[in-house]
Amino acid sequence: MSQENMLSAVKNLVSTAAAITQTRLELLSIDVQIARSQFMRLLVFISLALFFLFFGLVMLALLIVIYSWETNRMMALGLLSGGFLSVGLILALVVLRSLKTMPKLFESSIAELAKDRQALSK
Repeated sequence: MSQENMLSAVKNLVSTAAAITQTRLELLSIDVQIARSQFMRLLVFISLALFFLFFGLVMLALLIVIYSWETNRMMALGLLSGGFLSVGLILALVVLRSLKTMPKLFESSIAELAKDRQALSK
């Protein structure tokens, strides 16, 4: 009789562990889907923003150089180049800083697994 109870308890334990594992894997899958969709959306917006900003800056630079063609075209080109390089460096630093402060991937899954580990260790 006690062996049957022990076998039943082991079966229940294995079943519970399988259910917990399945739930955690589903949570991990959802985390991957969310991260992928956010990344793709961000990539599309970044690409579009860069395209239109680049095109606008080229047109603005062309307008300024043509406008100052007779008087100070070299100074206009130098100022525009310096300005573009400065803005590019500042934006590169902002991107690097945001990459460093980005939240960890699978953060919620890791937190749930830590809770499970604490519950099982008690």
